[in-house]
Amino acid sequence: MTPTSPERRRKLTLSEAFRIFLRQPSPWIIATLFVGALIARVAVGDWQLTDALVPLIMLALFPVVEWIIHVTVLHWRPRHLGRFTIDSLLARKHREHHTRPGDIPLIFIPWQTFLWLIPALVAIALLVFPRPAMGLTFLLILGVLGLNYEWTHYLIHTDYQPTGRIYKAVRRNHRLHHFKNEHYWFTVTSSGTADRILHTYPDPGETPNSPTAKALHSAA
Repeated sequence: MTPTSPERRRKLTLSEAFRIFLRQPSPWIIATLFVGALIARVAVGDWQLTDALVPLIMLALFPVVEWIIHVTVLHWRPRHLGRFTIDSLLARKHREHHTRPGDIPLIFIPWQTFLWLIPALVAIALLVFPRPAMGLTFLLILGVLGLNYEWTHYLIHTDYQPTGRIYKAVRRNHRLHHFKNEHYWFTVTSSGTADRILHTYPDPGETPNSPTAKALHSAA
């Protein structure tokens, strides 16, 4: 008797993926920042036309900022200064993420990062912008961008199959970064605009497979 072939594993639905997403700490931390900024923004008032520039500029710059953070912070190569090693938690966790891209906790921003990141962002909002209201708008939009980043990055690393053309491109590019060559395709939430501008968007067919895509900075 011919053995029955194993049943193909069922694909994750979007609602199932969302329930898993809600069990992670970083979306809740970012959502708390968003809600707090929203309440404060409404309470402060002081609505002016210049507030509309904040989301427009942030949305325009975010792909490039995302690229810079990915290249310089997440792909940081450990440096040695005498007996000390300069290596951040974000960089260490990102190397682990490349080693085990399907490990769900490693997909998300480590919660410990927010212990310094949120105070730093609040200080920027209060000290850099000309009006507190504008700074609160900055925090508000940053919360939206942060939640979108965490959701998009998480969904890319699940087996959920996208249907939209843009999200298919986003997913394809990031998976090329992880499974083909870690030196290219650094954007996560966009379809590669910053990569094209910064010359890290090669033709996949002409790009060699990297032996260190799952072991960043190791010898080939």
